[in-house]
Amino acid sequence: MKGFSLLIKPAGADCNLACNYCFYRSKSHLYPPSPRINDVVLEGIISSYMATQQAVYAFGWQGGEPTLMGADFFTKVTDLQQKHGKPGAEVSNSLQTNGLLVTRDLARHLAKYNFLTGISLDGPAEMHDKYRRSSGKGGSHSGVIRAAEIMRGEGAEFNILTLVSSANVSDGKMVYEYLRDSGFLHHQYIPCVEFGPDGQPEPWTISGEQWGEFLCSVFDAWIAGDTRRVSVRLFDSMMNLFATGKRDQCTMMDDCRQYFLVEHNGDVYPCDFFVEPKWKLGNIMNDGWEAMAQSEVFRRFGRQKAERNEACASCPALDICKGDCQKNRRGEGGSSTGLSWLCSGWRRFYEHAGGELARIAGDIGMRGSLKNAS
Repeated sequence: MKGFSLLIKPAGADCNLACNYCFYRSKSHLYPPSPRINDVVLEGIISSYMATQQAVYAFGWQGGEPTLMGADFFTKVTDLQQKHGKPGAEVSNSLQTNGLLVTRDLARHLAKYNFLTGISLDGPAEMHDKYRRSSGKGGSHSGVIRAAEIMRGEGAEFNILTLVSSANVSDGKMVYEYLRDSGFLHHQYIPCVEFGPDGQPEPWTISGEQWGEFLCSVFDAWIAGDTRRVSVRLFDSMMNLFATGKRDQCTMMDDCRQYFLVEHNGDVYPCDFFVEPKWKLGNIMNDGWEAMAQSEVFRRFGRQKAERNEACASCPALDICKGDCQKNRRGEGGSSTGLSWLCSGWRRFYEHAGGELARIAGDIGMRGSLKNAS
């Protein structure tokens, strides 16, 4: 069984915000209200995973909003990892949060155990607050900035995760410079592509053309003087691919089976974009990781990534793109062989920036290994 990581939803889809564009909020109908992982399931997940053979035992804590569990929960997590870890085992923890519930106690614990935290920030307040709002309709920007200050004060490592939606897609340069000038030097930009029940794009969904323009704007701002200062996850991943031949994002692979998504009750799925009854692999309290990895459902999910649109075969960017995320190939009633909704944007960006990123990767390769800073 090849190595894999875990993405765990300890509070399911529950969240202290009500962001319009949240794709996971729709999964709440699958489970009872206010779901929370219990101690038995938590220990079952950690103990069974750490009994497998992994180069690194990688845990991702996500939501919904995982900090709804409180700081004591993450103390419990690290205690259980130490309890069940083999001597010399390497453990990695990541946390994705909107930041509003970050406390000094939590930040101190994250720093102590080297958690890498992704804090969601979509740019200046007027952009961020358009869709990232509380259930009372208030904006969350000021709370995110407060969380970043707490994390910095406690020495906890964090990156910025920016969802690129209709609120900020026209201002790539402004968003990039705002983050950089605020002292945030590790960026990850995520395209917002969501469709309603009628198959039509939601108001916050961006087009391929907009995505390409956004990425080109960010790249032009970055290449002008920040290549040794600011880490952009996409750029790092492309340079890593050019320099080493290794792929560190599932969207750049022919097979999506890199991790398991684990819900609060132990239910397991192949991906958080595909938490649907037909893709359920089992429950960790009853089924082993090996059995789920070898299941026909998981195999079918993996095969779908390489079942691309026929137009991909002649695309010069195929070796980088690999047809994009399966989620983006299903818009407007499409199947896994549909052309990515963002195809035109990816092609434009690769044509605009690929050569320069390959050149930089070559220079780095001559000096030594390239470390993905994101």
